Amino acid sequence: MNPVDIQTLSRRSLFQHTGNGIGGIALASMLQQDLLGRSTGMHHPARAKNIIYFHFVGGPSHLDLFDWKPELQKHDGELCPDEFFKGKRLAFIRKQPKLLGTDKGDKFRFQPCGQSGNTISNLLPKLQQCADEMCFIRTLHTDHFNHAPAQMFMSTGFGQFGRPSMGSWVNYGLGTANQDLPGFVTLVTGQYPGAGNSIFGSGFLPSVYQGVEFRSKGDPVLYLSNPKGMGNKDRRRTIDAINKLNRENLADVGDPEIATRISQYEMAYRMQSSVPELMDLNTESKTTLEQYGAKSGGASFANNCLLARRMVERGVRFVQLFDQGWDHHGGVFKSLPGKAKLVDQPIAALINDLKQRGLLDETLVVWSSEFGRTPMAQGNGRDHHKEAFTVWMAGGGVKGGHVHGQTDELGYKPVLNPVHVHDFNATILHLLGINHERLTFKFQGRNFRLTDVHGNVQHEIIA
Repeated sequence: MNPVDIQTLSRRSLFQHTGNGIGGIALASMLQQDLLGRSTGMHHPARAKNIIYFHFVGGPSHLDLFDWKPELQKHDGELCPDEFFKGKRLAFIRKQPKLLGTDKGDKFRFQPCGQSGNTISNLLPKLQQCADEMCFIRTLHTDHFNHAPAQMFMSTGFGQFGRPSMGSWVNYGLGTANQDLPGFVTLVTGQYPGAGNSIFGSGFLPSVYQGVEFRSKGDPVLYLSNPKGMGNKDRRRTIDAINKLNRENLADVGDPEIATRISQYEMAYRMQSSVPELMDLNTESKTTLEQYGAKSGGASFANNCLLARRMVERGVRFVQLFDQGWDHHGGVFKSLPGKAKLVDQPIAALINDLKQRGLLDETLVVWSSEFGRTPMAQGNGRDHHKEAFTVWMAGGGVKGGHVHGQTDELGYKPVLNPVHVHDFNATILHLLGINHERLTFKFQGRNFRLTDVHGNVQHEIIA
């Protein structure tokens, strides 16, 4: 080979002389990995490697599940205090409402659980047994009281479309821990959230970092199967030819979206083998399927919980599960037991399964939503409530059996350790080894981050 004066080469010529090697370096750099595949995005030692993030669409009634208020029960049916209503903006309540206690039936009772003695509703008997693994934040508050903006705010730190989701930020910051599956995967049961697929989108980040939706019916990932009449060798030749052209184009213009396209073609080819194996629950024991309440070949929240465990086992960094049906403006005491039953067993099984496999210490499990529900009645249900609601985490470096924050005696607002959404997101990033102030991306002349210009890590919940 003739020697080349590298200083006189154009970018395109450099790519042509070095072949795929420098392209591989460029792609590795874009994915925040060194050539050995190690993550280079950590700012301090991580407590968690992976995250399984539940978003319950609509706003579960934390007052009927996690934040027991005897005084609310005592004053059930009385007009709410003026400070709860006058001068406040509520989603649907238009006249001064009455307070709404928890249903007086046995299934809605709260009881102390585990050695920690934290109270959890009897609607969640399996999760009651996991109380010592769970760290509750009872004072989370947000800026938005309508679903789509609040969903966007929880996921992206901004109430409008266009910014990257948390999973995309994590994928961008830490890179992928595997070569055969995406670094950020989403699973949806029921209808899409009101914010649509932007809730797991990459915003202004390169699209290689967006969430990839896995489906329970048909191709797990759209267009994963070969077209009719095309075999694997044909597919390989096609991808090689397309990516050769893409690499030449990348050398010319340097657009990161072209690098994304190259990596996605290659990933899709590898996923033709890895995804069917991942989605095949027949490899799980009968005992495991029964523990989750999952069924091989079915589509359910239980199946998605089991798939989430299989994904983190295979190195998927961020798994996000959306579950629809928690918007209980009416009939909360009629509808909530059924929803709680559908998620109670699978999530408890997931926590126990991760623990038995030695994965819970490195996997952060998050229960969250866009907001909570009011202590005031809207008919026989509860309105949207942004002032305070309960989320919890387990594993991944948090204090099990711990409660952070306290709401007032009626459950309306924080009175001890309020936690804003930006604080919550900053804490999650911290557990993953990321300084939220340093995870930035320059767009339209300014550096953006998930927590905007806010956010304080809640060190009190970290073990």
